[in-house]
Amino acid sequence: MKKPFSEETVVSNFIRSIINEDNRTGKWHGRVETRFPPEPNGYLHIGHAKSICLNFGIAKEYNGACHLRFDDTNPEKEAQEFVDAICDNVQWLGFDWGEHLYFSSDYFDQLYMFAEYLITQGKAYVDSQTAEEIREWRGTLTIPGKNSPYRDRPAEENLDLLRRMKSGEFAEGTHVLRARIDMSSPNINMRDPVIYRIRYAHHQRTGNKWCIYPMYDYTHCISDALENITHSLCTLEFEDHRPLYDWVLDQLQDKLPCHPQQIEFARLNLTYTVMSKRKLIELVEQKLVDGWDDPRLSTLAGVRRRGYTPHSIHMFAERIGVSKADSWIDMSVLEDCLREDLNEQAPRRIAILKPLKLIIDNYPDDQEEDCFAPNHPQKPEWDKRTVTFTKVLYIEQDDFMEEPVKGFFRLKPGGEVRLRYAYIVKCVQIEKNAQGDIVAIHCIYDPDTKSGTDAAANRKIKGNIHWLSAKHAQTAEIRLYDRLFTDPYPDSGDKDYKNALNPNSKTITHAYIEPELHNAEPGQCFQFERNGYFIADTADSQPGKPVFNRAVTLRDSWEKTAKQAV
Repeated sequence: MKKPFSEETVVSNFIRSIINEDNRTGKWHGRVETRFPPEPNGYLHIGHAKSICLNFGIAKEYNGACHLRFDDTNPEKEAQEFVDAICDNVQWLGFDWGEHLYFSSDYFDQLYMFAEYLITQGKAYVDSQTAEEIREWRGTLTIPGKNSPYRDRPAEENLDLLRRMKSGEFAEGTHVLRARIDMSSPNINMRDPVIYRIRYAHHQRTGNKWCIYPMYDYTHCISDALENITHSLCTLEFEDHRPLYDWVLDQLQDKLPCHPQQIEFARLNLTYTVMSKRKLIELVEQKLVDGWDDPRLSTLAGVRRRGYTPHSIHMFAERIGVSKADSWIDMSVLEDCLREDLNEQAPRRIAILKPLKLIIDNYPDDQEEDCFAPNHPQKPEWDKRTVTFTKVLYIEQDDFMEEPVKGFFRLKPGGEVRLRYAYIVKCVQIEKNAQGDIVAIHCIYDPDTKSGTDAAANRKIKGNIHWLSAKHAQTAEIRLYDRLFTDPYPDSGDKDYKNALNPNSKTITHAYIEPELHNAEPGQCFQFERNGYFIADTADSQPGKPVFNRAVTLRDSWEKTAKQAV
């Protein structure tokens, strides 16, 4: 039986080692509080899933709490739609923040008061340089920055300017508030970073109350401290920001309840995807995909609609582990996790994706016969289902070759094959249209070879193909999804990721399905025998008019296919 998430084998990593040591020394008195702090300016992607599983998983493992906090400091790009989608994603993955739902905007008043305090302590000043001048004076990795000509303004003047900025006296870009640290620091993040800027934008939560908004590096660490976070887990790109994180908290240590510890881990880099939020937005807004929940996207909304399960995402997060070193994870690892999960839970059904008519000449015209197929070959307790056998059937086009290649063991002229769960048939004639296309295969069947009988056991046939009765099969729209990009690293270096878009990433076909599938509920997953794992689409499918998305093939054939195409 599949274990619930909480009972899966826990693999040690350096973050668990840090927490274990903290608990041993009593640093946090045994308390563990983490947070997941997304910006509500887009949908989450599979990389965020790694962070969600880590932050919520660590908190649960140590009987702590994980906060869901929205970093809503950039009102021009944020929307309630994204807040709702992020909450839904976290819950879909099986996590609950309980009472710990927060927004950075909850702290705007405190953040502003702290900014005034930093000015009084000589740790912040209002700079009136243009954005271009600030960038120029900041220096480079090899050239130290230069002090702003406004750096030594008296505290009283800085306070007056900040308050006038807050009251809306100045235009955007005329002034900013900067931390007063060290313009010659080898870490550019410490060269008097901007902590407040003027923005005349309506905020989804605070309305028009504010026209100055705090920057992320200033807001994030203070929010962590105000919420009594113990371990602030973030990705490696924030490693160079940690000195600033600590500097801000050190300046405010007498005004904050604690000083959280920032710990960095490697972000997820997954082949055949892009996970830059900017590029995901471009794909959506330029209609290169069908919205944020397009099953080809790496968004959680997309992979969920594709057919990925919460358990498969958890398996993936645990399998790739947590480390300090950046590396690439092959898409096949994620796909294998889904195969492993769906192999356990997906009932088996038959679908003919590329139908070819098969007529059994010696079978009675009006006769119907029940054949029995297991709902799951490894789960006899799931019982069997009835598949009706008739004179005219549909098989897959790929299961017949007029001129078979070596090693082809399915149906061919004069050859025999077993119709799965039914009889052995022999091809006796090929029917073609005026254009020379094969439109039907004529066979004869051996009535003594029905599956499950003693006589059938004595006939050894290598080929075994699936089928459906032409009389009873229903139709359905099938969407065959493949990887969105043909290049495993579509945006590496100077590449334009759009040049690597896979023109065959979505193929729509109409197939024949078992009658029972015609009433599949949206979100139901099945293994279509020999064709892959499919989900009834959660947006477009409805009972009586089903639409199925291919979640993943039965085996990883991508690399082999890609190599053959080169």
